[in-house]
Amino acid sequence: MAIDKEKIQEHVRGILIALGEDPDREGLRETPERVARMYEEVFAGISYTNDDIAQMFNKTFEAPTGRNKGDIVLIKDIEAFSYCEHHMALMYDMNVSVAYIPKDRVIGLSKIVRIVDMVTRRLQLQERIGSDIAEVMQKATGSEDVAVIIEAKHSCVTARGIKNRASATFTTTYRGVFNDDKMQEKLLNMMR
Repeated sequence: MAIDKEKIQEHVRGILIALGEDPDREGLRETPERVARMYEEVFAGISYTNDDIAQMFNKTFEAPTGRNKGDIVLIKDIEAFSYCEHHMALMYDMNVSVAYIPKDRVIGLSKIVRIVDMVTRRLQLQERIGSDIAEVMQKATGSEDVAVIIEAKHSCVTARGIKNRASATFTTTYRGVFNDDKMQEKLLNMMR
Protein backbone atom coordinates (compact mmCIF):
# COMPACT_ATOMS: atom_id res chain seq x y z
CA MET A 1 0.00 0.00 0.00
CA ALA A 2 1.45 3.34 -1.04
CA ILE A 3 1.45 6.26 1.34
CA ASP A 4 -1.28 8.76 0.40
CA LYS A 5 0.52 12.10 0.60
CA GLU A 6 -2.56 14.11 -0.40
CA LYS A 7 -4.58 12.74 2.53
CA ILE A 8 -1.67 13.41 4.90
CA GLN A 9 -1.52 17.02 3.69
CA GLU A 10 -5.26 17.41 4.17
CA HIS A 11 -5.16 16.01 7.70
CA VAL A 12 -2.06 17.94 8.77
CA ARG A 13 -3.80 21.12 7.63
CA GLY A 14 -6.80 20.08 9.77
CA ILE A 15 -4.53 19.44 12.77
CA LEU A 16 -3.00 22.90 12.40
CA ILE A 17 -6.48 24.42 12.41
CA ALA A 18 -7.49 22.28 15.41
CA LEU A 19 -4.41 23.57 17.25
CA GLY A 20 -5.63 27.14 16.66
CA GLU A 21 -3.00 27.91 14.04
CA ASP A 22 -3.48 29.59 10.69
CA PRO A 23 -2.24 27.08 8.09
CA ASP A 24 -2.11 29.90 5.52
CA ARG A 25 0.42 32.00 7.42
CA GLU A 26 3.89 32.20 5.90
CA GLY A 27 5.68 29.75 8.22
CA LEU A 28 2.97 27.06 7.94
CA ARG A 29 1.88 27.41 4.31
CA GLU A 30 4.05 24.51 3.09
CA THR A 31 4.02 22.50 6.33
CA PRO A 32 1.37 19.96 5.24
CA GLU A 33 3.40 19.16 2.10
CA ARG A 34 6.68 18.94 4.06
CA VAL A 35 5.09 16.63 6.65
CA ALA A 36 3.68 14.41 3.89
CA ARG A 37 7.13 14.08 2.28
CA MET A 38 8.70 13.38 5.67
CA TYR A 39 6.11 10.70 6.47
CA GLU A 40 6.68 9.07 3.08
CA GLU A 41 10.37 8.80 3.97
CA VAL A 42 10.27 7.85 7.66
CA PHE A 43 7.41 5.36 7.24
CA ALA A 44 8.67 3.69 4.05
CA GLY A 45 8.79 0.31 5.83
CA ILE A 46 5.01 0.25 6.28
CA SER A 47 4.67 -0.71 2.61
CA TYR A 48 6.66 -3.93 3.08
CA THR A 49 6.06 -7.16 4.99
CA ASN A 50 8.85 -8.96 6.81
CA ASP A 51 8.89 -11.45 3.91
CA ASP A 52 9.33 -8.58 1.44
CA ILE A 53 12.23 -7.14 3.44
CA ALA A 54 13.88 -10.57 3.72
CA GLN A 55 13.66 -10.98 -0.06
CA MET A 56 15.06 -7.47 -0.66
CA PHE A 57 18.14 -8.13 1.46
CA ASN A 58 18.75 -11.88 1.18
CA LYS A 59 21.98 -11.70 -0.84
CA THR A 60 24.28 -14.22 0.84
CA PHE A 61 27.75 -15.64 0.22
CA GLU A 62 29.33 -18.99 0.92
CA ALA A 63 30.52 -19.09 4.53
CA PRO A 64 34.29 -19.19 4.99
CA THR A 65 35.79 -22.66 5.39
CA GLY A 66 37.39 -23.63 8.68
CA ARG A 67 34.99 -21.75 10.91
CA ASN A 68 33.40 -23.31 13.99
CA LYS A 69 29.67 -24.02 13.89
CA GLY A 70 29.09 -21.75 16.89
CA ASP A 71 30.96 -18.73 15.52
CA ILE A 72 28.90 -15.59 16.03
CA VAL A 73 28.63 -12.70 13.58
CA LEU A 74 27.77 -9.52 15.49
CA ILE A 75 27.19 -6.04 14.16
CA LYS A 76 26.58 -3.56 16.94
CA ASP A 77 25.90 0.13 17.37
CA ILE A 78 23.56 0.36 14.38
CA GLU A 79 22.00 3.81 14.71
CA ALA A 80 18.28 3.93 14.03
CA PHE A 81 15.07 5.69 14.96
CA SER A 82 11.41 4.83 14.77
CA TYR A 83 8.01 6.13 15.80
CA CYS A 84 5.90 4.70 18.61
CA GLU A 85 2.55 3.47 17.36
CA HIS A 86 0.77 4.67 20.53
CA HIS A 87 1.62 8.39 20.33
CA MET A 88 3.42 8.61 16.96
CA ALA A 89 6.27 9.88 19.12
CA LEU A 90 9.91 9.53 18.15
CA MET A 91 12.05 6.67 19.44
CA TYR A 92 15.53 8.14 19.23
CA ASP A 93 19.17 7.53 20.18
CA MET A 94 18.33 3.96 19.17
CA ASN A 95 21.24 1.59 19.18
CA VAL A 96 20.64 -1.85 17.64
CA SER A 97 22.92 -4.88 17.82
CA VAL A 98 22.22 -7.91 15.63
CA ALA A 99 23.98 -11.26 15.94
CA TYR A 100 23.54 -14.53 14.11
CA ILE A 101 25.30 -17.83 13.68
CA PRO A 102 25.71 -18.57 9.98
CA LYS A 103 24.78 -21.95 8.59
CA ASP A 104 26.36 -22.48 5.17
CA ARG A 105 26.07 -18.88 4.02
CA VAL A 106 26.74 -15.38 5.36
CA ILE A 107 24.84 -12.20 4.61
CA GLY A 108 26.56 -8.96 3.64
CA LEU A 109 27.03 -6.76 6.70
CA SER A 110 25.43 -3.74 5.04
CA LYS A 111 22.33 -5.88 4.46
CA ILE A 112 21.93 -6.28 8.23
CA VAL A 113 22.01 -2.49 8.64
CA ARG A 114 19.48 -2.13 5.79
CA ILE A 115 17.17 -4.66 7.45
CA VAL A 116 17.28 -2.66 10.69
CA ASP A 117 16.63 0.56 8.76
CA MET A 118 13.62 -0.83 6.88
CA VAL A 119 12.03 -2.48 9.94
CA THR A 120 12.31 0.73 11.97
CA ARG A 121 10.58 2.77 9.24
CA ARG A 122 7.16 1.75 10.53
CA LEU A 123 4.87 2.74 13.37
CA GLN A 124 6.30 0.33 15.90
CA LEU A 125 6.83 -0.89 19.42
CA GLN A 126 10.45 -1.41 20.42
CA GLU A 127 9.64 -4.99 21.37
CA ARG A 128 8.24 -5.67 17.89
CA ILE A 129 11.25 -4.07 16.21
CA GLY A 130 13.45 -6.76 17.80
CA SER A 131 11.06 -9.55 16.82
CA ASP A 132 10.69 -8.25 13.26
CA ILE A 133 14.46 -7.89 12.77
CA ALA A 134 14.99 -11.42 14.12
CA GLU A 135 12.32 -12.84 11.81
CA VAL A 136 13.73 -11.06 8.75
CA MET A 137 17.27 -12.18 9.62
CA GLN A 138 16.13 -15.79 9.98
CA LYS A 139 14.44 -15.68 6.58
CA ALA A 140 17.28 -13.83 4.84
CA THR A 141 20.12 -15.96 6.26
CA GLY A 142 18.46 -19.34 6.70
CA SER A 143 19.75 -19.42 10.29
CA GLU A 144 17.43 -19.92 13.24
CA ASP A 145 20.10 -18.53 15.58
CA VAL A 146 19.56 -14.77 15.80
CA ALA A 147 19.77 -12.21 18.60
CA VAL A 148 18.69 -8.55 18.59
CA ILE A 149 19.45 -6.12 21.41
CA ILE A 150 18.03 -2.60 21.32
CA GLU A 151 18.50 0.47 23.50
CA ALA A 152 16.42 3.57 22.78
CA LYS A 153 14.93 6.69 24.25
CA HIS A 154 11.22 7.31 23.75
CA SER A 155 9.90 10.83 23.45
CA CYS A 156 6.54 9.59 24.73
CA VAL A 157 8.45 9.22 28.05
CA THR A 158 11.10 11.95 27.75
CA ALA A 159 9.09 14.83 26.22
CA ARG A 160 5.52 14.25 27.40
CA GLY A 161 3.75 12.63 30.32
CA ILE A 162 6.33 11.87 33.00
CA LYS A 163 9.07 13.80 31.09
CA ASN A 164 11.89 11.62 32.36
CA ARG A 165 14.71 12.58 30.02
CA ALA A 166 17.32 10.21 31.46
CA SER A 167 15.44 6.96 30.95
CA ALA A 168 16.23 4.47 28.19
CA THR A 169 14.53 1.23 27.23
CA PHE A 170 16.45 -1.99 26.59
CA THR A 171 14.90 -4.98 24.83
CA THR A 172 16.32 -8.34 23.85
CA THR A 173 15.08 -10.84 21.30
CA TYR A 174 16.69 -14.28 21.28
CA ARG A 175 16.05 -17.04 18.76
CA GLY A 176 17.55 -20.53 18.45
CA VAL A 177 20.74 -21.17 20.41
CA PHE A 178 20.69 -17.63 21.78
CA ASN A 179 17.92 -18.76 24.14
CA ASP A 180 20.68 -20.52 26.08
CA ASP A 181 22.04 -18.52 29.05
CA LYS A 182 25.66 -19.31 28.13
CA MET A 183 25.18 -18.04 24.57
CA GLN A 184 23.56 -14.86 25.89
CA GLU A 185 26.51 -14.33 28.24
CA LYS A 186 28.97 -14.92 25.37
CA LEU A 187 27.09 -12.41 23.22
CA LEU A 188 26.93 -9.77 25.95
CA ASN A 189 30.68 -10.18 26.57
CA MET A 190 31.31 -9.60 22.85
CA MET A 191 29.31 -6.38 23.03
CA ARG A 192 31.42 -4.89 25.83
